[in-house]
Amino acid sequence: MKEISLEKALVEQVERIGSADILVGIPSYNNAGTIGHVTRATQAGLAKYFPNYKAVLLNSDGGSNDQTMDVVRNTNIETSDTLLITHSSKTFLKITTPYHGIPGKGSAFRTIFETAKRLNVKACCVVDSDLRSITPEWIELLLKPVLESNFDYVAPMYLRHKFDGTITNGIVYPLTRALYGQRIRQPIGGEFGFSGSLAKFFLKQDVWESDVARFGIDIWMTTTAIANSFKVCQSFLGAKIHDAKDPGVDLSNMLFQVVDSTFELMAQYIPVWHNVTESKPVPTFGFQYAVGLEPIAVNVDRLIEKYNMGVKDLKPIWEMFLPGDILATLSRLQHASKNDFHFSDEVWVKIVFNFALAFKKKVIHREHLLKSLTPLYLGRTASFIMEVWDSNADEVEQRLEQLCLAFEKEKLNIIDHWS
Repeated sequence: MKEISLEKALVEQVERIGSADILVGIPSYNNAGTIGHVTRATQAGLAKYFPNYKAVLLNSDGGSNDQTMDVVRNTNIETSDTLLITHSSKTFLKITTPYHGIPGKGSAFRTIFETAKRLNVKACCVVDSDLRSITPEWIELLLKPVLESNFDYVAPMYLRHKFDGTITNGIVYPLTRALYGQRIRQPIGGEFGFSGSLAKFFLKQDVWESDVARFGIDIWMTTTAIANSFKVCQSFLGAKIHDAKDPGVDLSNMLFQVVDSTFELMAQYIPVWHNVTESKPVPTFGFQYAVGLEPIAVNVDRLIEKYNMGVKDLKPIWEMFLPGDILATLSRLQHASKNDFHFSDEVWVKIVFNFALAFKKKVIHREHLLKSLTPLYLGRTASFIMEVWDSNADEVEQRLEQLCLAFEKEKLNIIDHWS
């Protein structure tokens, strides 16, 4: 495996520090408008909840040209006044550095993992640089299960608007849960806590010249931790407020990136998930409460229009691997009125698993295959949005539970095809 090349200045700073207890990583790219808030919240969380630990904040930047790194360097808080504490943290240090390797979030994470290894830290966490809802308590909730309860991996658990996170809700969460048997609600969340030993394990994996370095790092971390029997949990962080997108916009690239990584891991870890027959809850930290969420505008008509265009143009591809009854349903929906446009769980689950099988068998080029999933995903999303339009958050979660159980049931029917 090719060694990572770190900036000389970073190596020198790490050598001067020597060792640390905690490392907080903030990957960034042109986030000058938000990273100051993230930095302040991080420093406040470390000062308030971990005053007796030596902590380092590492900003791993992808070549920003908007003063992102300068904002990190110049951002500080007055801990005693701001946090109402009587003693300051033992040691707090900041490092900003560009990362090397394939451009992408995964390469930024690799720099964070390597720094964690060199500092021999006990616990790490990573937070996104564009968050508007992060609080000091997030740092506590991501690190404390590692430091005090011996967990290796802490996934985030958020409240999100019912029309936000549709790739997570419609594909990644139910599929990951069905495959590996762990009910981690946000497997591609963006904020994670992990032990120093898990950081070293991540670093040893031979993926850093692959697409994981460009995208897919979140689902890769979650799946790798579960599949290799590390101790996992999740922490409730409240609301995740970021620049959410209308599901009707062009999400083809994002969908391809996430599903490509998920299916690749699915193929890699067949021996792990093959005998998993049910899912179980994972330990959850944090006080769960209701929060106000920003509304998200959704153009359902545009979603259905893109679905109909996809059926017209892409059916010859789908005919290569989708069952005849599924194809007949897709054609019927193409001519359905908006009020009758209903994409059942059973149809959607069979589509996802058959796409996974086609991916494994390399029926066609992976990018062509997975991008042909986009109109089907948009159609399913339109159907789900119309179904839960007047539902509250608890009702939507109950509806998603039904979808998860449908994935778990269909997995048992399809396992033999993976031999």
